[in-house]
Amino acid sequence: MEEIKEDCGVALIRLLKPLEYYQQKYGTWMYGLNKLYLMMEKQHNRGQEGAGLACVKLNSRPGHEYMFRERAEGSNAITEIFGNVHKNYADVSPQQLADVDYAKAHLPFAGELYMGHLRYSTTGKSGITYVHPFLRRNNWRAKNLCFCGNFNMTNVDEIFEKLTLQGQCPRIYSDTYIMLELMGHRLDREVERNFVEARKQNLTNTDITRYIEDHVKMENVLKTTMPDFDGGYVVCGVTGSGEMFSMRDPWGIRPAFYYKNDEMVVLASERPVLQTTFELEYEDVKELEPGKALMVKKNGECSIERILEPRGDAACSFERIYFSRGSDRDIYNERKKLGEQLTEQILKAVNYDTEHTVFSYIPNTAEVAYYGMLDGFMRYQNNEKIKKIEALGHVPTHEELMAIMHEGVRSEKVAWKDIKLRTFITEGNSRNDLASHVYDITYGSIEANQDNLVIIDDSIVRGTTLKKSILRILDRLHPKKMVIVSSAPQIRYPDYYGIDMPCLEEFCVFRATIALLKDRCMESVIYDTYKACLEELRKPKEQMINRVRAIYAPFTVDEINAKIVEMLCPESVSTPIELVYQSIEGLHKAIPSQKGDWYFTGHYPTPGGTKLCNQAFINYYERIEKGC
Repeated sequence: MEEIKEDCGVALIRLLKPLEYYQQKYGTWMYGLNKLYLMMEKQHNRGQEGAGLACVKLNSRPGHEYMFRERAEGSNAITEIFGNVHKNYADVSPQQLADVDYAKAHLPFAGELYMGHLRYSTTGKSGITYVHPFLRRNNWRAKNLCFCGNFNMTNVDEIFEKLTLQGQCPRIYSDTYIMLELMGHRLDREVERNFVEARKQNLTNTDITRYIEDHVKMENVLKTTMPDFDGGYVVCGVTGSGEMFSMRDPWGIRPAFYYKNDEMVVLASERPVLQTTFELEYEDVKELEPGKALMVKKNGECSIERILEPRGDAACSFERIYFSRGSDRDIYNERKKLGEQLTEQILKAVNYDTEHTVFSYIPNTAEVAYYGMLDGFMRYQNNEKIKKIEALGHVPTHEELMAIMHEGVRSEKVAWKDIKLRTFITEGNSRNDLASHVYDITYGSIEANQDNLVIIDDSIVRGTTLKKSILRILDRLHPKKMVIVSSAPQIRYPDYYGIDMPCLEEFCVFRATIALLKDRCMESVIYDTYKACLEELRKPKEQMINRVRAIYAPFTVDEINAKIVEMLCPESVSTPIELVYQSIEGLHKAIPSQKGDWYFTGHYPTPGGTKLCNQAFINYYERIEKGC
């Protein structure tokens, strides 16, 4: 599987009991901190570029810190941030460390609210300043806001303009920072509303502060902030006074799951994370519904609030195929189904010669789909065995039965993920040579020049890994034919809701389609699509349609597949190659609950997605085609 910049992961914990409770029951007041570490490690697949955590202490005294934050970059960021937290305790005696009162008074990160974030950049920007959580400070506890999320917004330009028209002057042009400032502005207004109410009741000084902190309604902040945003998101935040929230976008694009008992409220991007960390059953964990927010007040009161009305059922299907952990019960079965449904297409590709076909997968993401593929072929072979037995016309002998029953599916561990290409290797020739050795093979696993080799991947996006490594290395086995299978349909369109895939020309399907248009002297389709996209951008975005879909209309999936093979096959590879992709119908059958299929169909759930897709084609045309 070639690298895709994934969406991010979030984790929240709100302890509902005093720290003394966890010290007595679990042997440590660090119960929340330790559980946050597990939740973040269990979601490490969602963050390779950085990680951060935040903590809030309740009922802090003036002059003492009550909001703590730690951030780090790199693939080892989780280890680094928790290591830095524990460095604060290095000079503390065991007696003091076990003293809850001492910890609450003197030790950082000894709090009741914890928030964690795992970062995969969706902006192409790097540096510690881009690592969540973001923090907005103020001397009023209730005005302090720490914020993180799994999101990418499509209308940053519109929100930026709105803020500047109000007279604000944002320092950074990014969706995270602008959301923080807009939400912080609305939080300020909510605090000031309560300040006015407190004064009406003739309260003064610290009584006003207590009134504000007891009456702040974060749902008001969210209801006045989030309607303006177009995108897929799960946003999370904590305030210095002890409010906690997490909200999911009204289209349901990005996922969030939560659990509550009398000890804690927890939320994560994935269900099995909570199941494993807290030893829960599937039914214990609830999915946060689109447009709703999980709210936990300073006093521990928990509620689910409707912030925005649902705007469609667009939960991301690619989330299930690739991003989410396969240990989820439903996701595991869905991925198996994706593999199983490809049986007939693969049979046609190998001319129904199962006797001389070996099945394998690209490690490690396609393993579950591989098991489903094997199930499909075992079912096919069992039916074939029954037909052969029935065709005998007599009671079969023992030898006849043995001969038929010994016909089986041949599966082998053919490919191995051998090395990870390090970022310090930048020189072109060196990098290309090393890239060809990312995978290794099991020599002798197939009969040279006799066996077909069927190898499944979860998806084929750019085709880079196929061209530079996989096809070359598999060719050394000298199969009669290679069939490369994708459990996902052809990825044709960019994503703008949390994954770094903004450019059309990155996709091998798009490049192959453009090449076909040129091969057949149909360049006018490219130009007409460019003009149509320009025309769409003159409309209000709510009225736009995706004009890029016209590029693919003249060709069948098989025609595009053949062109992809032609473009990706290295000159040194002589083995015949065929691509097999999942169908759109198969995708919907395997994953009926996740209807967000814009990667494959171009049907974006929000107006901003359609707008940016049209803009992406304009960018492609002006950057590449005009210069041809």
